[in-house]
This record gives sequence, C-alpha cells and structure tokens, in this order.
Amino acid sequence: MTLQPWLRIGSVRRFTRNLLCSVDLLGRPLLLKYTRDPVEAREEIRGHACLARYYRVPALHAHLRVPGGRILAYERLPGCTDQGLLLDLLNTDEPSSELHAYMNQLTATYRETILATARLVDPAHVVRKLYWDRAASGGRLDMYYAGTDFLAADGLVDVPISRLGTYTLSINGHQYYLDWAAVLRQLRAHFTTSEPVWAAVTQGDPTDVNLAHPLAWLDYDTAGMNSIPGEFANFLWYASTLGGWLVPTYNPAAFADHPAVFAHVPANTPEVRLGNLEHTTRTIRIDYVPRLSAPRRAAVTAYLNQLVRPVADRLWPGADLANLLRPYVAMRILGVYNLADLTPEDRLVLLARLAEALSPTFDPTTYFCPLESPCPTS
Repeated sequence: MTLQPWLRIGSVRRFTRNLLCSVDLLGRPLLLKYTRDPVEAREEIRGHACLARYYRVPALHAHLRVPGGRILAYERLPGCTDQGLLLDLLNTDEPSSELHAYMNQLTATYRETILATARLVDPAHVVRKLYWDRAASGGRLDMYYAGTDFLAADGLVDVPISRLGTYTLSINGHQYYLDWAAVLRQLRAHFTTSEPVWAAVTQGDPTDVNLAHPLAWLDYDTAGMNSIPGEFANFLWYASTLGGWLVPTYNPAAFADHPAVFAHVPANTPEVRLGNLEHTTRTIRIDYVPRLSAPRRAAVTAYLNQLVRPVADRLWPGADLANLLRPYVAMRILGVYNLADLTPEDRLVLLARLAEALSPTFDPTTYFCPLESPCPTS
C-alpha cells in the first residue's frame, strides 16, 4: 500500500499584492490566499459571506492571522494547466458550444440575482474600491496623473497629454476632442456626487480569471452591493481589452497556470496603422485596427444581449445605455494601468479608446464588439 503524504504544497503565485498557493492537507484540496492588507482581508471575508447567499462560491474553511497579514483557506476547485476558468474557454480559435452554454448560465444567474437584489443606494453604501475610491483624493487618478505630464505617444505624437485639448483627434476618420484636465475633473466630480445609484449584489470584479469553469465566483474583496453599470463596464472592458491584450502583456505572471492565453494575444491586440501630428491643421491622426478574437466577441455579445440590455430595460427604461456606462468605462481605462507606463503605441490606442467612449457617438455594441475593418486611407 502506498501512503500519501499528509501535506503537499504547490507553487506560490503572485496576484497583485496577494499570494496564492495550492495545498493538499490530509487529502483535502485547499487554496491558501495570503493578504497583507488587514482591511482587504476583512472585505474579502465579508464579501465571500455576502456572495455565498446568491452565487456558487468555494467554501471558506478558515482565516488566520499570521505575521504580516492574514491567510484565508478556501476549498480548491478542480483545475489544472489551461483548465478551470472562463479564460480557458476564451483561449481558443473559435467559440465552442461549451462557451455558449457557460455564457447562458452566467448571464441567467446574474440577471436573476441582479433584478432580485437591485435597489437605489446612496453611493456611500456601495462597494467603492474600483470606482469611487480611485477617483477620490489620493486615489489612483491622483497617484497616476496628479501633477504629472507625459507625451501622448513618444516618437509618434510628441504632444504633452495636458495639451491634447488644443488639437483635433482624427481617429479612423472620425473627429474627436479630448481635454485631459477636463476629463479628470469630470470623473472626480461624477464619483463624488451623492445621487443614488442602482446597485445589486455582485462579485464586483467579474474578470475571466475570477470566474471559474464550471461556473463559480472567485475573489471577494469587491463583492457586495455594487453599482450595476460599474459591474457591466468591468466585465465588458476586461473581456474585450484587458484579459486578452493588456494584462497578459503587462502582467504575464498572472497567467503562469494558463499559458495558452499568450498564443491568442495577437488576435486581441489592436494594430496602430498611423499615429502622427499635422501641425498646420493642429490635428492628431490615429488610425488603428481593433482586434477581438471570435470567442471573446461571442462572450461579450452574449453578455450585452442576455444581461446588460434586459437589466437596463427593466431598471432604466428608455435610458441611453451609453450614458450609463460612459463614466465607468473611462475609469477602467484610466484607473487600472497608468497610461504613462505603457508603450507609446498602447498608450495611443487607449487615448483613442477614451476619446471614443467619451464621445456623444459612443455605442457600447460596436465599442466592445468592434468590427475589424481596414483604417481609412485618405
């Protein structure tokens, strides 16, 4: 008879400021999460308890104070390399029947729970981490951009970001304007108003690495009463931009257990065809080709049609979906990565995406599911 070791410890993975480690203890598969921030640990425990009443989540077996932080011991769901997450259903060349079934289940669960728990809430009582806190004094908008200036795209468009408002942006043949200082002021103002927002019980950060397959919800420090448009914007921006392009490009360690993502980065990376400055007309011309793989396009389309639109029709009948999503999309663009830290081409694309999102012509359908087409040649 072969005796199994009573303790088996897997490799340690770093996700943002947290460490994750798989452990088998007396035959029980566990996932240990080490969190340094005691406030974040408390929010994680609270969020897990809140979410567990409405969604499938792994059991939280224990949480222990340890030197420098706290360890949370979760049930470890089945999974292995390139298996176990929504991400893995997206890392294919074509959308599978499994992906379609998953999105049907995901959107049906969210639709039912959001409509059952939705209510108008004072912004002081919603989960504030991803939007309100980042727009507040000392938050990420300040940490990234206060008192700083940088070029729109070094070597391509050598215009300081502070002076963008004095130029016309010609993006794929359409004209836009982007006053950098005004954008920051407007976002700060939007997320400091006391006007009630529609909120519901959600996970808050529904990325393709926080959604397990088979369907379960992971990561709970933003779980609770979340702004519904913020929840929508988060999934749509992550599925269409962050998960397939920016995160694997700038944080590849997050995908150590899901390396198939890297083969699909080119299918999700926009191509800059032209970025230049026409001094005589004070026009910055940006021509780029958006790219979104077929599985990600299918996931975003299902999310929009089966969740976002039905919920919006119920809670905001007759309202313009673009107006509901616009400030949250802008915050996702500016508040995840510091644009100054990106390559010039990537920064230029995100500035173009910001201008498009803030434009009166912003259309969520074409914005998040862009039709790939050649840039204008004239």
